[in-house]
Amino acid sequence: MSGKIGVMVCGHGSRDIEAIREFEAVARGIRERLPQYEVESGFLEFAKPIIRDGLDKLHARQVREILAVPGMLFAAGHAKNDIPSVLATYEAQHPEIPIHYGRELAIDGKLLAAAGTRLREAIEAAGARVPLAETLLVVVGRGASDPDANSNVAKVMRMLWEGFGFGWGMVAYSGVTFPLVAPALEHAAKLGYRRVIVFPYFLFTGVLVKRIYDHTDQIAAAHPQIEFLKAPYLNDHPLVLDAFAERVEEIRNGENNMNCKLCKYRDQILGFEAEVGLAQESHHHHVEGIGVGEADSHGHGHHDHDHGHDHGPSHDHSHDHGHDHDHGHHPYPHAEHPLGPRTLAKMNKERA
Repeated sequence: MSGKIGVMVCGHGSRDIEAIREFEAVARGIRERLPQYEVESGFLEFAKPIIRDGLDKLHARQVREILAVPGMLFAAGHAKNDIPSVLATYEAQHPEIPIHYGRELAIDGKLLAAAGTRLREAIEAAGARVPLAETLLVVVGRGASDPDANSNVAKVMRMLWEGFGFGWGMVAYSGVTFPLVAPALEHAAKLGYRRVIVFPYFLFTGVLVKRIYDHTDQIAAAHPQIEFLKAPYLNDHPLVLDAFAERVEEIRNGENNMNCKLCKYRDQILGFEAEVGLAQESHHHHVEGIGVGEADSHGHGHHDHDHGHDHGPSHDHSHDHGHDHDHGHHPYPHAEHPLGPRTLAKMNKERA
């Protein structure tokens, strides 16, 4: 057998074609940084090629082992359960090719520097006429039913807030948890700051990022006395690509440390005690390989609202499984929070 080593970049997938193209650009950037490896990429759901397709390509090239990394910022259900399940299934079917799984990007100096660049781009485009001390930063994460992942967004916000010296900082989430973007921005508008910078802490565009910007426009229109800036998301910033390459090399160097200390599946975390020891399995077979505009196995087409089950802040979903099929995900304990998706959706329906 050849001595080649393969790298598998595991993305979540999206029905937004721009998001898919941006992920592919990142995968190319990783490939350029790792010429010593055979590099492939694939998606968990909603796009092709799926992860198994990428693994098959590496298998066909007779690699002797595979280094797999989640193409995600933080580790929640996808990085902790769904992708490992897909990889473990493939490895069981192909025991001659061991698969070593790396960690998510996590909170990293390179990522914070890239985030700082995006914030400076927004500030420079708008002009520096408003002092940073009179500016409020809102960092928006994807939102998960995993408190560990959600808390990482808060830490990123604090480090950016303190690093720049903004007057105040807040977090919001695009779905699943609370507070959602619109109520968070309404609250921000009450605090008396002259400028509010909304920063989607996302790798790629998609329905959720576009919705964050739409919510920002709506709140800005209702509060014309405040200047709202929409900072660009991370995308393929060179430091993001460097961080991905670093995660691959960590596997080779034995430094692969997934954050399990505060993982709700492995430890008693306040409010999530019932989820310790849940089986590791993927809940996305029904949408594997479905492309933009296609219907899934439940007959659903492209419908733009958020998931009501456990998805980490590292994916870009464009539809809701908050209805009757939750694919085995444990129910989120704060699903009825007054600033969460279900409650606000009910309120909107009642108003309509």
